[in-house]
Amino acid sequence: MAKVISTLFISADGVAEIDPAWHFPYFDENMGRAVTEDYETADTLLLGRETYDSFAGAWPDREAAGGEDAPFAKQIGDLRKVVASRQNLEFTWRNSELISGDLTDAVRGLKADPETKGVLIPGSISVVQQLLAAGLVDELRLLIHPVAARKGRRLFDDGDTAYHLKVVSTEAFPTGVIRVVYAPAEAPAPAGYEDTEGQV
Repeated sequence: MAKVISTLFISADGVAEIDPAWHFPYFDENMGRAVTEDYETADTLLLGRETYDSFAGAWPDREAAGGEDAPFAKQIGDLRKVVASRQNLEFTWRNSELISGDLTDAVRGLKADPETKGVLIPGSISVVQQLLAAGLVDELRLLIHPVAARKGRRLFDDGDTAYHLKVVSTEAFPTGVIRVVYAPAEAPAPAGYEDTEGQV
């Protein structure tokens, strides 16, 4: 079964709606390598409409320009791109298609499709939130910047149920960015203050 992986740039206070002012000063070759590794996990991109519009407005032109990032732009262009939107969209970027029907049903179908190697969700906060709630995200790959953004949309929305996670791997970059890969985990056994006595 194909993995669904979310990859996000995020601030120390949980803001995943990036502001170039706090994101780009921390972007270096280590972060570039991490992003490349994330894209190598998948043959399908799952995108919200806003993220798709942003990508489609930039990467095809970069591929055509033939600059330094043209090979990466071609790699993205060659991937299957599945877009979650409530609007009918007309696509000009190759290998793009609209999800028909319910998002979670579509993702379950992608995960079960033997032709699918892996599904990567870059950005697309609302899509990630819906799939987290449905238990369909296999990994959260976060590049945590050493900044408290203090405004912007956060990854984790309000809800009645906690998301328990286990750490798969961590890596610290010289810029102070920490790469953390999380996977879903079972909730720990209930505990209270009395259970901590003698440990502090």
